[in-house]
Formats: sequence, C-alpha cells, structure tokens
Amino acid sequence: MTEPKSLIGVGADALEIIAFRLHGQEFCVTTTIIREIRGWSPSTPVPHAPPDVLGVMNLRGSVIPIIDLARKLGMAATAPNERSAIVVADVHGMVLGLLVDQVSDILTVRGDQIQPVPEIATSFDRGISDGIITYEDSMVCFLNLARMFPPGDSFAA
Repeated sequence: MTEPKSLIGVGADALEIIAFRLHGQEFCVTTTIIREIRGWSPSTPVPHAPPDVLGVMNLRGSVIPIIDLARKLGMAATAPNERSAIVVADVHGMVLGLLVDQVSDILTVRGDQIQPVPEIATSFDRGISDGIITYEDSMVCFLNLARMFPPGDSFAA
C-alpha cells in the first residue's frame, strides 16, 4: 500500500481548502491562493483565445481572464447559471477567475487525509492533482493550480 502523499509544509498539520463542484464531482484548492469568490457574471470574449478561456472581466480596474475550469480539466464546458461562481485565484502572480458550478465549503483537513492519485489511466495527468482528500463520506480531488497554469502561460490574446 502506498503511503499518504506529504505536501511541503503540510504533514499531519491542518490545511484549509475551498471545495467546489464541477459536473457533480468535488474538487478543491488551498485557500492561500484564493483572493475572493464572486457570483457568476458574463465575461467579454477574446478572439482566438484557447477553448477553456471564456473571456475577460474587469475586477476593480484589472482585466483578468476567466477560465472554464471543467473544460481545462477535459470535461464538458460549464453552462453557467445562478449557482455558478467565479473563484478568483492568484497563480504565479497572475490573477485569474475560475468558473465552477458552485462553491461547496471551506474545510480544514489534515495532511494525512490526502491520498495519492491512483494510477487509473495513462491519459490522466496526475501532475495537476496533489491527491485525493477523503472527507466524511466524500472524496475530493485536490488540484494544484500552479502546475495547471505554469508560469508564462498566456491565457488571453
């Protein structure tokens, strides 16, 4: 059996995460990179943007890209509705908005609750996830936004 994955500086210490849903599945990221959570509002499309970039929006004077996180993860595109949210994150010094179906909760979990991602398919990029968190009766995929959005990536034209 594989030992639980140890994150740098986490160990068995508490870790705060924000959990959200995408197409009925639970995902989360660490709260340290989250700036705010906003309700859904349409973005302005950008010509020739990658398929997962919905467009851009004005966030208090700064123009930020809005990413359909489900599409970025290889899922079907998200159809925004009144429960949808934009999770504003700071990744490598770049602020971006992530469209999610809904924000579930802010949780505190122990580092030893993070299990490695099983080797299930060659097409799944295990580098985008720091593991699976078992929490109560659910399992939450712990995303690593720093690896999903490498430094120097351009999200908008």
